[in-house]
Amino acid sequence: MFYEPLGDGRYQSTVHTTGPWSPLTQHLGPPSALLVRAMEQLPSAAPMSIARVTVEILGPVPVAELTVTAAVDRPGRSVELLSAELSADGRVAVRARAWRIVRSDTTAVAAEIDTRLPPPEDGRVMTRPEGWGAGYLDVMEWRALKGSLGEPGPATVWARQGVPLVGTEEPTGLQRLLTVADSGNGVSNRLDPRKWLFINSDLTVHVHREPVGEWIALDAATAIGPDGFGTAVSVLHDVQGAVGRGAQALLVRPQ
Repeated sequence: MFYEPLGDGRYQSTVHTTGPWSPLTQHLGPPSALLVRAMEQLPSAAPMSIARVTVEILGPVPVAELTVTAAVDRPGRSVELLSAELSADGRVAVRARAWRIVRSDTTAVAAEIDTRLPPPEDGRVMTRPEGWGAGYLDVMEWRALKGSLGEPGPATVWARQGVPLVGTEEPTGLQRLLTVADSGNGVSNRLDPRKWLFINSDLTVHVHREPVGEWIALDAATAIGPDGFGTAVSVLHDVQGAVGRGAQALLVRPQ
């Protein structure tokens, strides 16, 4: 599991949350999914789904005990604005906001704008590059269709979560999506991480269909400007096709 539930909105982080750059801090995939889980559990008067999530990263998330809170900021019959916070050591480390929209049947007018990817079994097994830390990267199963971790440039990769998010609980499709979506800048990086920082300050995910199944794909690319910042963008897929898009603002500078 990524998190052991302690009750009252408290969670103990496990070593599986550890990011590639430090054994003391987390990859932002699991915390993003944990915030989404809290917002998904907020009651609503009618069946609703989250259509957009923005995660604001206020600082490193330690591999430690966390507290998560969530609220409905703007209730509504058709559209609601939700929020959640993740705190550690008395400090808010991550905030999230989401738009939740009432469900209706639009099957007759559903339309795709992205080409379906080859399935995960067509990809080559991708392992953690030398010098990247263990933890999150090792409990995710990776299959690369194009590019790879540690290989500069755009990449198209499948990922499957190898452990539950919380306890023995089965993750929802959106939780699986957020666990993977923060890896867009990592798989499509253009720079040597031993010489350059390319860290994201946020993650925004727009969803037009709830993901199904265990596999999530990132069709990702990173643009870097001349003034120390960039943008990583990803088309997000499940095995049935595209489900949405992710974007990250990047701080880029020499180590």
